[in-house]
Amino acid sequence: MSDMKKLAQLMKELEKMLAVCMRCGTCQAVCPIFLTTGKESDVARGKLAILDGLLNKMFENPDRVCEHLNRCLLCGSCAANCPSGVKVIDIFIKARAILTAFMGLSAGKKLILRKMLSNPRTFDRLLEFGSRFQRFFAKPASDIVGTSCSRIISPILNQRHFVPLAPVPYHRISPSVNIPAGRSGMKIAYFTGCLIDKIFPNVAQAAMRVFSFHEVGVFLPEGQGCCGIPAIASGDVKSFEKLLLYNIEKFKPFDFDYLVTSCATCTATIKKIWPLMTRESSENNLRKDVEIISDKVIDINRFIVSKVGANTQTHENDSGKIITYHDPCHLNKSLGVTAEPRLMLKANNNYRFNEMPESDWCCGMGGSFNLEHYDISAAIGERKRNNIKASGCSVVATACPACMIQISDMLSKSNEKIEVKHTIEIYAKSLEKLS
Repeated sequence: MSDMKKLAQLMKELEKMLAVCMRCGTCQAVCPIFLTTGKESDVARGKLAILDGLLNKMFENPDRVCEHLNRCLLCGSCAANCPSGVKVIDIFIKARAILTAFMGLSAGKKLILRKMLSNPRTFDRLLEFGSRFQRFFAKPASDIVGTSCSRIISPILNQRHFVPLAPVPYHRISPSVNIPAGRSGMKIAYFTGCLIDKIFPNVAQAAMRVFSFHEVGVFLPEGQGCCGIPAIASGDVKSFEKLLLYNIEKFKPFDFDYLVTSCATCTATIKKIWPLMTRESSENNLRKDVEIISDKVIDINRFIVSKVGANTQTHENDSGKIITYHDPCHLNKSLGVTAEPRLMLKANNNYRFNEMPESDWCCGMGGSFNLEHYDISAAIGERKRNNIKASGCSVVATACPACMIQISDMLSKSNEKIEVKHTIEIYAKSLEKLS
């Protein structure tokens, strides 16, 4: 009965949100998937038309509705450019939750989301186990990009060039931290995120060096969990809520100034999706806790530039190499963070910044979209790769680990000699001569 009430509530909210769409088609011009496939059902307007009257369609042909709804990157390009202000991502998230409540999760997703991802300690142990044995299934593909490819034919790895799991995840390098505020007078909590913890611990290490340089206090709780975006993107409200509650308990009593993340997707999820999915909750304490933490969360680039003050002291230009920047969709379109990452890169005078064409065009990753629709994902990614090459850079930086994985795949497969870095790594390097 409780589940049916939740479903009815989500349906009521969805119907109100759908009424705003005028079907003008503005979303066509900015949808990476539509411009790749040319199918009306792949653009936001087409999906919203399918969702209109969802209750009837869900009983008539739920598989068809689900298929079209899942062919979406959740990049937010449509919402950012909608003249009517339709909250497309909110609609799609709620619609996926409705469909999953009605149809249930597949056995594979149930195993991954409910048995692994929503149990952080189990998830950590499994991936640590995987990192020790991955060499038997993968071989180096590019020393410059740092990618590997599969030794054997695999339906999951396909033709991908992937960034392997780190030999030691960040939660083993630094299980927990509680450093008081220094001269900055500020103390932050650091939300690591799954990809940085398990694939890019070097990004978290660079972030900690930057916090230390600026004398910012850091609280890093032990045993953090996933932000929940893979679960809620699959419509799995149960796993999402479990991770939400788990992480909130880790960061209580919220006695820090900001919750800083180095992952664009984690930032957007905590800032936007956590409040979205708890707004109608009957648990007042949960709503209050989510409101507190979502108000405090901030992208690391914005934090350094607007709250601390990026150090732009000049020093000798050693190489003059060109660096360019890819705007992560969740950072640019969802949170409006665009200038700050570029200022971080320009603070390092070992590089000359050169803007790539279409810097804010989606890289095509989209989390699980990349796994389920790799052909479309790769086609979108190739456009990004070509724009990166056009900048003449030797390094491309971004502020999202998922984008780093996708861009690395695209560059490695075409044998490009271009490094992929996080903005905080580039900024941290600029501070070394000043320490």
